[in-house]
This record gives sequence, structure tokens and C-alpha cells, in this order.
Amino acid sequence: MTPTPPLTGDYPAAAASQQQALALCRDLGNLEGQAEALSCLGVVQQESGDYPGAALSQQQALALFRDLDNRIGQAGALNCLGLVQQETGDYPAAASSHQEALALYRDLGDQLGQADVLNRLGELSSRTSATRQALERHTQALGIARDLHTPLEEARALDGLGQAHLQDGNLSQAAAHLRQALGIYQRIGAPAAQRVQQSLQNHQLPSTTSDPQPEAQNAL
Repeated sequence: MTPTPPLTGDYPAAAASQQQALALCRDLGNLEGQAEALSCLGVVQQESGDYPGAALSQQQALALFRDLDNRIGQAGALNCLGLVQQETGDYPAAASSHQEALALYRDLGDQLGQADVLNRLGELSSRTSATRQALERHTQALGIARDLHTPLEEARALDGLGQAHLQDGNLSQAAAHLRQALGIYQRIGAPAAQRVQQSLQNHQLPSTTSDPQPEAQNAL
């Protein structure tokens, strides 16, 4: 799974904490701890816009996880690296990183990790205007997330479906999925709620409705 950035947005403090953890693990010779700290540091660096630093941290974490034969760690670092590569516009590299992460999660039977990566691949497809592929990947993620009862990945999948339908000009489906995503984000206190609310407003879509919720199989 992708490490979660600090909810407070205090990235300098978060980076300092991870640097301290990294230094301590190095002093102790704890390679596992070093890899975890580097990957978490990379997420903080990405969120604060330090993409070169984030890429380096994730690559260093990945190298350590490979040395340790920690496949779950490898998958997480690859997924995080793919997100950095998306942000810098290196889409082929991002696709490769995410696909490698997905293969590892599937081999490990980690369904939550699969849902996370599928959502990231869906976002990548939307960035490259591959709308049909985005819909397929977010639909797969939605099915897994609902089976696992994981609201954050469910909201991300619905959010991604809504954004893909917006790209496709299907405003009714976009509104239905974005409203569902908004409701979940608000319920769990996710910062993404504000962005989705703004998206609904920007496209003049109502944020509430009495219509029945669309099911995953109808997302396409």
C-alpha cells in the first residue's frame, strides 16, 4: 500500500521525523527500518513537490527491499515511485512501475494493494486520455474495494470513474460517481472531498441526488 502523507500538511516536520528515523535505523544497522523510512520520506517529499528527492528516496527504498527480498516492500516502493513518475510526466516509466507493483501484489494475494495500484493505473490512464482503460481499471478497483469494505479505495475508484466519465462527456454518470465519492470522502474525513466538491461545482453538477447509486458493473 502507498504510505499516507501527513494529514496536517506539515511536510517539513514530517520530513524531519522520517530523516531522524532513517538516521536511527542506519545507526542500528536496521535495513528494514531504513527502507520503510526512505519510502515514507519519499511520500512526504512528493507531497511537498520535491519530485527528484522523492524519486531518489523511493529508488533507494526499492533497492533495500530487493536486497532483503521483501516483496511487499518492493510493491509499495514501486507504486510510490510510479506516482512520482506520473507527477513528472514520465508516463511510460510510471506504467512500468505500477504494473510491476500490481504483479507483485497479485503474486502475494494482497487484494488491498491491488486495489490501490489499479486506482493509480486508472489515474494514469486518465492523464494519457485512455478513458476506456481508466474506466476498466477503476471498475476493477471498485469491485475489490467493496469486497474488502475499504472506504478510501472505494472512494478513489468512484472518484476516478467520475473523472473518466467527465473526460468522456458522460455527465450523468460522472455526477453519480463523484457524488458517491464525495459522500465517502466526507464521512472518513479525507482531504479529497474538497477537490471533488469543487469538480462538481465547476461542471455545474448537483452534489446531492435521490437517484439510486450506480453499481460497479454499470460503471462502463
